[in-house]
Amino acid sequence: MRRFLIVALVLTIGSQLLIGQELKPYTMGAQSTEGLDVVREKTSQALVAAGFTVLGEYQPAMDETRWVYVVNSNELVEAVQEVGGLAGFATALRVGLTFENGVVNISYTNPIYLGNAYFQKRYSDVEDKFLKVQEKLKQAMTGLGTVQDQPFGAEKGLTPKALSHYHYMFGMEYFEDVVELTTFSKYSVGKSIIESKLSKGGDTKLVYAYEVPGKDLKLYGIALSGETGEEHFMPIIDIGTPKHTAFLPYEILLMGNTAVMMHGRFRIALSFPDLTMGTFSKIMSTPGDIEDLMRSVTE
Repeated sequence: MRRFLIVALVLTIGSQLLIGQELKPYTMGAQSTEGLDVVREKTSQALVAAGFTVLGEYQPAMDETRWVYVVNSNELVEAVQEVGGLAGFATALRVGLTFENGVVNISYTNPIYLGNAYFQKRYSDVEDKFLKVQEKLKQAMTGLGTVQDQPFGAEKGLTPKALSHYHYMFGMEYFEDVVELTTFSKYSVGKSIIESKLSKGGDTKLVYAYEVPGKDLKLYGIALSGETGEEHFMPIIDIGTPKHTAFLPYEILLMGNTAVMMHGRFRIALSFPDLTMGTFSKIMSTPGDIEDLMRSVTE
């Protein structure tokens, strides 16, 4: 009972501290002076030990200085089960490893940031679960090197209220303005077609897939290659430090009999909120290019 009360107190205090706080898309968890291969193995083990399931891993943008693990946990799954729908995009979090400036940076997508963006007005219903996920991520970092626990990815950050109805600027898409890729005759047909096409390879490769128990929701993380894929757009948008390696992979959510993706102008901006219009103009075609690649595995 005493342990339960302590945990409840910690979560309550954590929730109160978030009120009015400006959130950033990533957290620098730890830094290591060991080699990337060594850190990869240790990170995988630490994530599992902290209570996460590793859904998949890959080298984003075919960049040998980067690696990504995609993970989820019981808390994330339970939150998605409670709300359903587009909240299915929150089923997975990403942990990015990047060798830069002589060290390996171990970073991850900020669960509180994404929770507010994806659950919007329903976030308060599942906030306790996201706070637990945040604590688990901090726990996983403790044995990986010098602990940093520093938010990054935006100069000022965004308040929870701003995140709940975020868009980059007037006229650009909100979270709910998803791209409907394909509507199938039924959910099972959608799964069969998507998975069959992904198995053929080409410029799209499956990194992970997770089906939410009890829901007609399945999330697919897909590596994008070719002339318009990750190798093309990442060097244009990921120009600062630390790198936003945990931005990838991009996702398709099969929601009932409809396959959807977050609009590129929303998902890229949410992950790079300080992106200038000048930089955005250099990737004007990228949202459409990503949509074309995603349609190739749904149609």
